Amino acid sequence: MKERAVLIRADYGKVELHLKEVMDERGISRNQLAKRIDARFEVVDKWYKGEVEKMDLDILARICYALNCTTEDLICYVSGDEAEI
Repeated sequence: MKERAVLIRADYGKVELHLKEVMDERGISRNQLAKRIDARFEVVDKWYKGEVEKMDLDILARICYALNCTTEDLICYVSGDEAEI
């Protein structure tokens, strides 16, 4: 008989994206950023809305270059105690 297991989910926190705030602060639209980093609008839109499931480090590097910012400006880890999931 095949073994069965139950996955127990811990409250480990989450990673938040702050691209929207950085772009709004600089007055850059999603369409403008997509052109600057040579990416589809849909890709930038997911980052803007914080809906990225798997982070593409090349896209992250292009965003940082185009916006003249660091990864710390865009990404923040929130511990399980602080997270509003």
